[in-house]
Amino acid sequence: MKNKTKNIKILVVDDEVDLEPLVRQRFRRQIRDGVYDFLFAHNGLQALAKLIEHPEIGIILSDINMPEMDGLTLLLKLKELKNPSLKTVIVSAYGDMENIRTAMNRGAFDFLTKPINFDDLEITINKTLDEIRLVRKSQEEHHQLLSIQHDLATAHEIQQAILPMVFPPFPHRKDFDIYASMTAAKEVGGDFYDFFMIDNERLGFVIGDVSGKGVPAAIFMAVSRTLIRATGLKGISVEECIDYANHLLCNESTSCMFVTVFYGILDTRTGEIDYVNGGHNPPYLIRADGTLESVPLTGGPILGFLEDEHFKPGKIHLHKGDTLYLYTDGVTEAFNNDDEAYGDDRLEALLRAHGTEPIKELIQTSVTGVQEFCEDAPQSDDITLMVIRYTG
Repeated sequence: MKNKTKNIKILVVDDEVDLEPLVRQRFRRQIRDGVYDFLFAHNGLQALAKLIEHPEIGIILSDINMPEMDGLTLLLKLKELKNPSLKTVIVSAYGDMENIRTAMNRGAFDFLTKPINFDDLEITINKTLDEIRLVRKSQEEHHQLLSIQHDLATAHEIQQAILPMVFPPFPHRKDFDIYASMTAAKEVGGDFYDFFMIDNERLGFVIGDVSGKGVPAAIFMAVSRTLIRATGLKGISVEECIDYANHLLCNESTSCMFVTVFYGILDTRTGEIDYVNGGHNPPYLIRADGTLESVPLTGGPILGFLEDEHFKPGKIHLHKGDTLYLYTDGVTEAFNNDDEAYGDDRLEALLRAHGTEPIKELIQTSVTGVQEFCEDAPQSDDITLMVIRYTG
């Protein structure tokens, strides 16, 4: 009991001077054991001063009829504090139902009648303490929730800062154009994209999807993205890059997390793309005339699962005006209210109809198409898109 009532003081407000010794005598054992901690005031003004001096006061036992400021006026002042963990028990003469009703309407938690029955008082105090503990626990959980929400909002800003957000990223380049977007299902997500110039002729690019959701996925996403970028900037082949990244991710992976990845290197002189697909959705190749092709798989598994796996590369060739369209499964596996998936067929139909549009508009049309299909169904997964158009 001692730990449960710690830091909760009881303020007795009454102008009867002999009440204090009676209370101290009746509850001497509880006071000695630290179960109850009483303070005393003789009117409402003194009570307000005590509240300022002792913010740990949780219960106010207040008489109604007192000089300078009576109990009903005190209740009005306490209501202005808007402190749900501060409970007032009003004390009035037996049969004074009008004042008792007024007190309850002004926010009193309970009431007692005079002459005070100390057994009844003890029951009332304990009941009120239980209520205060529940309120304070709820307030603490609310503050923790607000703190978590603030941390998640900060994490969202950090995650967005990790991803390239300035387009066009290479305004001086006339041989290709690139655009990307990521819409997280929660405050933070596990999808990522990235691109970087390895040298003046080669563009490295990657899109990935980490297993799971929320903060763990976001952390693994940041590690995966940074690892692939740092390795890719060394200029090694796509298969060597992914082999090395996979080896390190297997050592770093916890809770059986993994990531699907499509990593490619575009030779801006020739339009050739060397790539590795590590368990990711195959991108689409949209030819300049609108013809749609699926990029062949390379048979690679997910990253972070098998440490000694060796990934096989593939090769495609972009001609002038061709577009490479990369996406995560948050697009095709977006569900509507009828639990129907957006699916490959709808995506392919959209790409045939809009694939030759400017790439920013193509991504915006894609996201809008998925959102209109889902209507008001909650987004179940991150939606990430990256489009590269080769202009020769």
